[in-house]
Amino acid sequence: MGEFITFPELLIWLPLIAGLLCFLLKNERTSWTLSFVFSLAVLAVSVASLFYTDPKFITYNTVNYYYPNNIGNTFFVGLGGTSRILTLLTALAYPLILLTIQKNQFKNASSFFGLMMLSQCGIMGVFVSLDALLFYIFWEVALIPIYFLCSKWGGERRIQATFKFFVYTFAGSLLMLTGIIYVYLHTPPKVFENGAQTLHSFAYSAFSNASLTSGEQGWLFWLFFIAFAIKMPVFPFHTWQPDIYDQSPGPATMILSGIMVKMGLYGVLRWLLPLFPEAVHKYNHLIITLVIIGIIYASLLAVIQDNLKKLVAYSSIAHIGLMCASVFALNINSMEGMMLQMFNHGINVIGLWIVLEIVERQTGAKKISELSGIANRAPVLTIFLVIIALANIALPLTNAFPGEFLMFTGLFEVSPWYAAVAGLGIVFAAIYILNMIQKVFYGEVNNNISASVKEIGFSQKLSLAVIVVVIFVIGIYPQPVLNLAKDSVSVLLGKLGM
Repeated sequence: MGEFITFPELLIWLPLIAGLLCFLLKNERTSWTLSFVFSLAVLAVSVASLFYTDPKFITYNTVNYYYPNNIGNTFFVGLGGTSRILTLLTALAYPLILLTIQKNQFKNASSFFGLMMLSQCGIMGVFVSLDALLFYIFWEVALIPIYFLCSKWGGERRIQATFKFFVYTFAGSLLMLTGIIYVYLHTPPKVFENGAQTLHSFAYSAFSNASLTSGEQGWLFWLFFIAFAIKMPVFPFHTWQPDIYDQSPGPATMILSGIMVKMGLYGVLRWLLPLFPEAVHKYNHLIITLVIIGIIYASLLAVIQDNLKKLVAYSSIAHIGLMCASVFALNINSMEGMMLQMFNHGINVIGLWIVLEIVERQTGAKKISELSGIANRAPVLTIFLVIIALANIALPLTNAFPGEFLMFTGLFEVSPWYAAVAGLGIVFAAIYILNMIQKVFYGEVNNNISASVKEIGFSQKLSLAVIVVVIFVIGIYPQPVLNLAKDSVSVLLGKLGM
């Protein structure tokens, strides 16, 4: 037990406290202020942890609370390279989202902001858990607040969309839980503290040393992978995503698209690859093939979309597909690029959703065919949108470029055909993104819907400005994020025998 509260503990407890306090408040403004202040505190903790990455600071970054139980689970949390990248993304995203919706009106706002902060608690728990059962608990804790946010504050078809979302993700969770229990029963026995009995352990180190045959690894691989693939999501487990993105309230969509999809990628990195190395080598080409099919499929659907939210949803499927393919390419370039891109995609897609949330809230429209000439009414908003959109298609000097360059380099090392076919996704991305910019933001204001758009306020400008600064800083100098990823990639490839 640590003598003081560590960084990963603070990343969990601060949003938990904020969420519970919000439920006790009645005033909408107070609820927002409390959430925003605590989100800034979480960001401060995450940034501070970046200065304590040296192994000598392990007591600041890891804590393990033992329970007097008979099943071998502990509250074991810690920060490593991948965890730092994703907790930083989560910590940065929430104040940006809250700043954007500062003046929005929500029915029963205290519950809304309380659920927002509880979702951050769950997501942070997923990214820092070093105990399999604790990981599963936080995996579910992150899902529950988002479900209620979508079902209570979503669109007209929110009930159908959230039901489908819940069924998909809960089914995947049950598969993963089955796998966790099976691996747990095959971990090396450990003497309990009183010395009276032996038990297995849910600790990450114990799972890494589980006695699993090649055949057992094969079917366990699919139990875990399907759960993670649903969460990302990747083809063919993606069908819940466009509907829930379309029907969710803007802030929930930003969390889902910018952060929660990374939980699936993180699960692959943290649990799937190290635990089942033989199965990974056996099925990696099959996974790459499936996700590349998904990249092309989702990109083509994005090209023909008239619904702005579904366009970004299908775009996200294509981008996540490329990251998933890069993971299973199993080389340094692909994995470092993927870790960098997890952060960059989160920042960029949240920026896109902020702009679309502003447009929809002001106009009530989300169809491309219903909008035009917004640049004439909101030139500053348009400038932000163009920069973020160009970053989303990996224009050089923007943050997505170095990540995608490394990922394609890694895919090319495996097979030039993988890189070539997956590269079509970038071509299609340019088509649907530039088409959206041209039709929605440029041209003449030809209807009353677009004429209702007003220039954005200071808080929204500030939020988008921070995103643009991050886009250019990482685009020009991505090395700090790559340094965080470097050690994790080396350890992971070592476990895979690469």
